[in-house]
Amino acid sequence: MSDSSTSGTTRKHTALPKAQILIEALPWLTRHNGKIVVIKFGGNAMVNEELKSAFAQDVVFLRQAGLKPVVVHGGGPQISAALDRHGIVSEFRAGLRVTTEDAMDVVRMVLAGQVQRELVGLLNRHGPLAVGLTGEDAHTITATRHRPEIDGERVDIGRVGEITAIDTGAIEALLADGRIPVVSSIARSEDDGHVYNVNADTAAAALAAALGAETLMVLTDVEGLYEDWPHSDEVISRLTASQLEKLLPELSSGMVPKMEGCLHAVRGGVTTARVIDGRVQHSILLEIFTDEGIGTMVVPDEAEGEPS
Repeated sequence: MSDSSTSGTTRKHTALPKAQILIEALPWLTRHNGKIVVIKFGGNAMVNEELKSAFAQDVVFLRQAGLKPVVVHGGGPQISAALDRHGIVSEFRAGLRVTTEDAMDVVRMVLAGQVQRELVGLLNRHGPLAVGLTGEDAHTITATRHRPEIDGERVDIGRVGEITAIDTGAIEALLADGRIPVVSSIARSEDDGHVYNVNADTAAAALAAALGAETLMVLTDVEGLYEDWPHSDEVISRLTASQLEKLLPELSSGMVPKMEGCLHAVRGGVTTARVIDGRVQHSILLEIFTDEGIGTMVVPDEAEGEPS
């Protein structure tokens, strides 16, 4: 008798924290139900096997919890490795990869044929959910040649694109069918019949705005936006679009496209944009479904007083 009573008590004690976690998530589940969440997949989360697996679980959880996740990815490390194998030197100017015609063939192959396939495969372990596409498909992302300014002059860095248009039709059709779109950051050309390599942070932000997403989440290899890096590792947990705009000139080059993307998203109607630490397992769930959250959240100026 005492044995069964003890085991029953033990079960209650182990089950109760689980119930409390689920209850804490309830207001967030209610708030986000039916809403689109665009997630930029990158950094360590895309090369570490455990983090990749946890990411896939998080995305499937969002889908099963009634949200509509859309995943956008680049593939910097994989592209660099493939270019090395093909004897093509990786060169960066103004923080962007110089992309020759030969390099673009490799970029396209790696993004659409390797990184996307692996991610779709991980998601589809949980059911017939994920469908891969690139920005070329159904005119999802259109771009023209991007010529960054270096030392006061516009320079040609090859097949690097600046997004000029987004067509959300294919993504919306997949979402309506209960699928998880996985989008590679390659764009069709507006004017010359070629394809372009576009920054995945920028692509995710443009898609989030065009889709009217509730949230843009950008996975990084840092905890968030630091208050006074490198003098402090205090993370800014929340800031408005205007506050972020003032900080942009001071940011490190790696954070600029991520934070510019967040700014573009919230100025384009996305309710919140978040930069979160992709090195933490299940960071997406921690950010969306807990009181504390992690990382840095950007909100529109008028939303300062609203709940997170």
